[in-house]
Amino acid sequence: MIPPLPPGFLDRPFAHRALHDGTGACPENSLPAIRAACAIGYGIEVDVQLSSDGRAMVFHDHDLERLTGGAGPVRAQTSAALQDARLLGGTAQVPTLAACLDEIAGRVPLLIEIKDQDGGLGPDIGALEEAVARDIAWYDGPLAVMSFNPHSTAAMRDLAPDVCRGLTTCDFAEAEYAGLSEARRAALAGITDFKRAGAAFVSHDRNDLSNPAVTRLKAAGVPILCWTVRSAEQEHDAREVADQITFEGYVPA
Repeated sequence: MIPPLPPGFLDRPFAHRALHDGTGACPENSLPAIRAACAIGYGIEVDVQLSSDGRAMVFHDHDLERLTGGAGPVRAQTSAALQDARLLGGTAQVPTLAACLDEIAGRVPLLIEIKDQDGGLGPDIGALEEAVARDIAWYDGPLAVMSFNPHSTAAMRDLAPDVCRGLTTCDFAEAEYAGLSEARRAALAGITDFKRAGAAFVSHDRNDLSNPAVTRLKAAGVPILCWTVRSAEQEHDAREVADQITFEGYVPA
């Protein structure tokens, strides 16, 4: 049986990379941004990358420069070094997934995006998925995982079979995914791995919600989340299709 989205996932918007405000006091994917989202009651979406010693770290980019001013890939750094790194503009540090789970403590729904470690959305994955599975094994709050890489979602089916899983999806345009073959981009855009990955939902690019694959899944009763909504106007349009939104840069109801 494929676990469904837990209660609460469709009744509130999700703060993209937690409720960050573009300042050093409350940067994306930080504990202050998580506290801010919990205080209002928003759901929280975070990203995870792998440290060199096999820990799941809450961090979006594959390299350190944009968010910390450092150099090199995240996965070349130990978890201790990453936790010592200051996010630009303030004193917040790069948190572990475990620390974020401790902070949220089941107060609001949590959506974890597992960032691709293969480099081409292929099967060369495993260590990050295992790290995420270890961290969430004890957690009893509402939680789901997702990834652009269907292999990651399928791996979580085996590593954490009771946890709801989804696919992060878009149109997989050549400009952004030039390293993938046309056939593979078409398959990903068509969400053809949905059943194979054991997915229960998709989180789709709000600019591509007219995608026939999304229409087909919605007609079949699959929950449709979307990313990333940045205004009330965009939210109004997205909700014509999406059952729930992921947002940043404004405060939705």
